[in-house]
Amino acid sequence: MNTPDELEQQFTLLTAAARYDQLRLRDALAPATGDPGDADETEEHDPDARPLSREEALELLALGEVIMRKASYGRQLTIRTARATGASWTQIGAALATSKQSAWETHSRWLGEQESMVAADGSRNAAQETPTAEPAHADGGRS
Repeated sequence: MNTPDELEQQFTLLTAAARYDQLRLRDALAPATGDPGDADETEEHDPDARPLSREEALELLALGEVIMRKASYGRQLTIRTARATGASWTQIGAALATSKQSAWETHSRWLGEQESMVAADGSRNAAQETPTAEPAHADGGRS
């Protein structure tokens, strides 16, 4: 069985999404009865509509995790870029359909995780940034 950690090394975000979509579509088109006879009949008409094997179903789950991880990492890097170009936490929160507080807290937590990874493995490859001051609440403070 492939784990998300193994698949994360094999796939880019785009290739993971393409494989995920291929398996998800096949799963959606597969017969719902679970009767093996139905699968054989469906394969004759549409070979792409055959049910997923156990390994493929597990791969689909693991690919979902890989996509989430890769998208999350890209999201945090884009938040860093948005801040560097002058975007406020209010604007970032709006772009993420969340509050400025939630956007800041999520990004700060990610930065802490990156710093922990650097400290744990001695690598200088992870993002090294300190969070900006926490945004104030709606009382007219920082945005």
